[in-house]
Amino acid sequence: MSDAIPKIPNLDLTHLHFLLAHGPAELKDNARTKLVAGIKADSMGPYYEIAVAELGIPKDAALANALRAENEAELKKLQDKLEDAEQNLGETDISDALIAKAQYLAKIGDKVRCTGKDGPLGHRIDIYFAIVRIGFFFRDNETISKNIDKVKGLIEEGGDWDRRNRLKVYEGIYLISVRDFKGAVGMLLDSLATFTSTELMDYKAFVRYASLTAAITLQRPEFKAKVVHAPEILEVIHDIPHLEDYVNSFYECKYAQFFRSLAIVEQSFKQDHLLNAHYNYYVREMRIRVYAQLLESYRSLTIESMATSFGVTEGWLDGDLSQLISSGRINAVIDKVGGIIETNRPDAKNAQYQATIKQGDLLLTRVQKLSRVINV
Repeated sequence: MSDAIPKIPNLDLTHLHFLLAHGPAELKDNARTKLVAGIKADSMGPYYEIAVAELGIPKDAALANALRAENEAELKKLQDKLEDAEQNLGETDISDALIAKAQYLAKIGDKVRCTGKDGPLGHRIDIYFAIVRIGFFFRDNETISKNIDKVKGLIEEGGDWDRRNRLKVYEGIYLISVRDFKGAVGMLLDSLATFTSTELMDYKAFVRYASLTAAITLQRPEFKAKVVHAPEILEVIHDIPHLEDYVNSFYECKYAQFFRSLAIVEQSFKQDHLLNAHYNYYVREMRIRVYAQLLESYRSLTIESMATSFGVTEGWLDGDLSQLISSGRINAVIDKVGGIIETNRPDAKNAQYQATIKQGDLLLTRVQKLSRVINV
């Protein structure tokens, strides 16, 4: 299997589609021009109809007819080739014809007709990978999840090293898109040294996703070893806008600098079709991590000094911390009269005791309900 798989479908268009639907007004004209150019370049008749319906792009009837005619003619050639292979040639030729047809359907954005077929194991895996990419293209989590499971099953039957690594990348990217950062982080970091899935994204984009996921999930020692000092990341981090500043300010506890970087990351999330739905969650969780990181070093500190450390006003910090403390996310109390934040570290043994009592109460309740049913 070749390391370089064609970008089918072209997932760059997914980003442009997202910008047209949800991006800022100043980016939409350029996104529309590039999207239509991409549709023409890959003769994407089925997808053009979807884009017109969903994005309000003025429909060019002549373009639509030309794309449809070209798609039908090419699909007829592919179907004729498949039928000839089935009647006159061997299994390998049949599989090649099936893959060629599936790839073309994926390329033009025909989600309905791009399905898996019988054939050699490796070819079936490749077809299901193409269907997963169709899921990414249409941001269809059900299609992605269902076909990743199919790929997993087939790989257990005998998938090779390259396909196993590719599966980690696909599944890791899917998991961050559904906010399972903990499930994704191991897959993404494990794939840094073996990444070849350029049909999904380039390596720099992958490093960015891996680093952002690690920041919200790993403890400091692991983050240092797997991100800050990781040679695969160090090799390219200088070329990824704002990522080096984000990673280093977080690890080195330069909180004012980190907050500025976090604001930039927040804006990038808003324009990212994979992470847009999670930008509030991610930013809040990262604020909690750095607040807790600072407070662990003190029994108490003034709101003034903490606000200075983070480069924010005392009023803003007071309001943010108050919400997080009241929701149980930060173990501290605020003395508004004295202007002091006092840490309130939880007692691990007491917490375990309380959890045991709670579980015991639940068990007793269930036993009582069961006894009533038996008595009846």
